[in-house]
Amino acid sequence: METKEIIHQLRTKNKLSQDELAEKVFVTRQAVSRWENGETIPNTETLKLLSKLFDVSINTLLGSPRQLICQCCGMPLEDAVTSREKDGDFNEEYCKWCYADGEYMYSDMDDLIEICVKNMVSEEHSEEAVREYLKATLPQLDYWKRYEELGGNKAFEQFKKQLIDEINALNIEGMPKLEKLNALVGSYVNMEYPLPNGKTVKYLDDNATYLGNEIESEFGGRCFGICANMEFILVCTYEENGKNPELVVYKKR
Repeated sequence: METKEIIHQLRTKNKLSQDELAEKVFVTRQAVSRWENGETIPNTETLKLLSKLFDVSINTLLGSPRQLICQCCGMPLEDAVTSREKDGDFNEEYCKWCYADGEYMYSDMDDLIEICVKNMVSEEHSEEAVREYLKATLPQLDYWKRYEELGGNKAFEQFKKQLIDEINALNIEGMPKLEKLNALVGSYVNMEYPLPNGKTVKYLDDNATYLGNEIESEFGGRCFGICANMEFILVCTYEENGKNPELVVYKKR
């Protein structure tokens, strides 16, 4: 679709008149009419306001003229997986797993490759083929080209070290010393914990990105799962493949 059709569709879907839309983005009704007639398109600042109002990317508003890919991992970007800034604005350079809460989630390309390999291997694409593809592709992406310019992610690495120190300071019985935190997708680690009344509860957001790891218990038979962000630390235990999870610690930071 063209921009004129997209704006008209979004306006009508949200049950706004041209006057009402104009008021929300600080233009005249005539300006909205010209957009929907295809005579003009919104300027950059107005596109940002429309993006926030309708919760779609600017690329979508413009009719998706470019096939966006994450400039860190190479994933094709659609609105549902595009990252956002802390104020809610879309960041159309990255997916929400590589850039979250205003922070870049990866500072080590090898770590990113290991995460991607687990999700990309299939009957058609072997682990070796995927790994070689990523090793050739990632260095061509803007994030890795500009890594030093971005400061080498020093602040984020310091944050991870602080988290590791806080987690180890919990002194949880049977849990070995935590050495490393990786980026984790919420949907993969958001377990259901049983409540005394027989119901279950989840503590995480499937669509968020966290820092965490899995460590085998010193007692054997179960694993510790660690998950954290700027607001909390969660530690649980579970059997193989995440069976029978039990919450050990949920601590606000």
